[in-house]
Amino acid sequence: MFTGIDEVDWASLGHAYGPAGDVPGLLRGLASPDPVEREVALDGMYGTVHHQGDVYDSTLACIPFLLELVARPEVRDRGCVIELLTSIGGIDLGGDDELDELDPEDEEFEDAANYAMAAAAVAAGADVFLALVGDADREVRLAAPGALASLHRDPARVLVLLRERLTTETDTEVRLALVEAVGRIALRYESLRDEIADWLGWLTNAAQDPALRLAALAQLARCAPARLPRDVVVTVTDLLDQLREAPGRRGGRAAPLGGLEDLAAVAGRPDLTDLAVLAELTELPDAPPDLPDAAEPRPGSPILVGRLRELREEQRAGRGSAWADDLLRTLHSALDDRVADRIALVTAQLRSPDRDQRADAVWMCGGLVRTWRGAYDEVVRLVGAQLDDPEPRLREAAAGWLEGLFEVARPAADALAARVAADPVPWAPGRTGGRTGTGSALLALTRTGDARAVPALARALEQPGLDGRLGYAITHLGEAGAPLVPALRRRLGALPLDERLGEEAGPLLMALARPGASEALPEVLRVLRGAPAFRREWVVEASLRALAAFGPAAAGAAGDLRALLDDRSVAVATSAARALWAVEGDAGAVLPRLRGLLLSPDAADRRGAAWAVGAMGRAAGAAVPELRACLAAPGVWLRLDAAVALCRVTGEVREAGPVLVGTWKENRHTRVEIAGCLAELGHVPAEAAPLLRAELARARRHNVSEGTSGDHDVHHDEKLLALCRRALGHR
Repeated sequence: MFTGIDEVDWASLGHAYGPAGDVPGLLRGLASPDPVEREVALDGMYGTVHHQGDVYDSTLACIPFLLELVARPEVRDRGCVIELLTSIGGIDLGGDDELDELDPEDEEFEDAANYAMAAAAVAAGADVFLALVGDADREVRLAAPGALASLHRDPARVLVLLRERLTTETDTEVRLALVEAVGRIALRYESLRDEIADWLGWLTNAAQDPALRLAALAQLARCAPARLPRDVVVTVTDLLDQLREAPGRRGGRAAPLGGLEDLAAVAGRPDLTDLAVLAELTELPDAPPDLPDAAEPRPGSPILVGRLRELREEQRAGRGSAWADDLLRTLHSALDDRVADRIALVTAQLRSPDRDQRADAVWMCGGLVRTWRGAYDEVVRLVGAQLDDPEPRLREAAAGWLEGLFEVARPAADALAARVAADPVPWAPGRTGGRTGTGSALLALTRTGDARAVPALARALEQPGLDGRLGYAITHLGEAGAPLVPALRRRLGALPLDERLGEEAGPLLMALARPGASEALPEVLRVLRGAPAFRREWVVEASLRALAAFGPAAAGAAGDLRALLDDRSVAVATSAARALWAVEGDAGAVLPRLRGLLLSPDAADRRGAAWAVGAMGRAAGAAVPELRACLAAPGVWLRLDAAVALCRVTGEVREAGPVLVGTWKENRHTRVEIAGCLAELGHVPAEAAPLLRAELARARRHNVSEGTSGDHDVHHDEKLLALCRRALGHR
């Protein structure tokens, strides 16, 4: 094994952390009889030669040795090595001659060239995977189908092999891997898609194993969604019920595919008519030959690869059909914008007597509601019902999902209130989705604006530590949060004026930034005057926002505000001008300073000044020329802020209308502010009305980004919809 490994000049090659001299040791570690050493080596491979999916010259040099490893039956954990090879060789360059479009001197050219060479090198050795679909090692049989579907250059040959193997494989998860691999071939090769779709459609009806039928439906949804049955939700729900009643057994004999006459179709061999061969294919062994009686126990591991595996195994512990959630995730993803079907599916799951199915549904709700608009009241109510489940992880998952919904979570308010009332410390951190955060049920209830959160919040404010998200959420209570002002004052007044002030005072100042909280003026002034140098600007701005909310009741702060008009920080100066106007209403005291800042060469300074001028409304009419000048600025956000301010100052949208329409089209993240401005004016220009109507008709949320999501995404999108309706006169 490893013939020629010492002849490679590894020190001249590189990986993510420099010279690759350590790579031979990692490769040898993958073949070690010691399971700990193998796992450390695997983690090292992902962390260096394939760091974050990258491919280096050392990665290319590893490929022949990795292919040799997977071909040696005495090597353990070969399934992990197959997955590593699949990742290395499976980089998709987009199929558009990307290398031809890059400058050879560009760093991206080298990266793309490495990906292309890796794909070619692994594909050239992919025949090794053909013999592994029937390997004695279950983990190898799990990994090999995906490798073949992704890497082998003869997809038709692979397709026949995978379908034939399905007739003899007995392990449920391996059979699902075979079906998934067939679906992957359909996605990669359009010439085979119709044939595969026909086969998948047949399998959804012919297979007796509900897991196999569900897998076929999921892959059919991915490669040919138009071929799905109309009653797909009913079908899937029935299959889930069957799985609950008779869960698959890992490594055990799976349910047969069908009668003898169907096996030829399953295997992709319509000419297979020899009854002896058919009989042989139906002789399914109870377990693959030479499979060890018990899998080698894996070591507990502090390294990343091992920890991820342990988390996944912990999630699946005790489940008879632990793979069902993967199938349902695939199905949900493939259904994509068929929101009504997806809502019906998660609703059925949430009503299941099977706790695991309900838990899966809660997790699947995340991507659905975060991405798509829809009628979610019943889904939210059913997720709220999980808050009373005896299983703490299900309760935490439900609460964790509800906390990100804000007003959308109101159908679950009763369940949230009951959960908060039943918990002696509802503000305490809880573990949800692998992270630790605040008490999710209390946070979710507060964000709905429900007054039943107030007693628990009052007690939380008296505790030594307070999660800042709870403080920020208090603003959603509106007038219902008034009883919390004394506790907020006490907490703010007791904060040391040190470097931690910004972190701890921010949520409290935000919660106090309301007209009815002006009794907190002494505490706010203490923070304003005593803000330390560290993060001073942030602390002062938060204090000034509170003073602006107090309005004339903060007259005692006027002297401080005047002094800050000339602060070295323009952000502080504009916030002080906004607050002084709110307190005294004297345009002459603040407008000259703001007009000067509207001419600043710095776009951020001009934006801050536009915000403050817009808050003054008609009283800032003298600043119209400066605002007009900003409408032609190169930055989209400065143009937007100037246009909104101009609308508020002039009381009409004629001049600013084209800018609002242009920025709406240019940057979707501007839409909430634009819709708010139009709703405030009560007039929508003719060219803007179609944009608002189109937004209301769109199924996808306006702020969805691939691979990222924010805690407030759903809230901001729902706010946009409400403002569009209000601007158009829809109540």
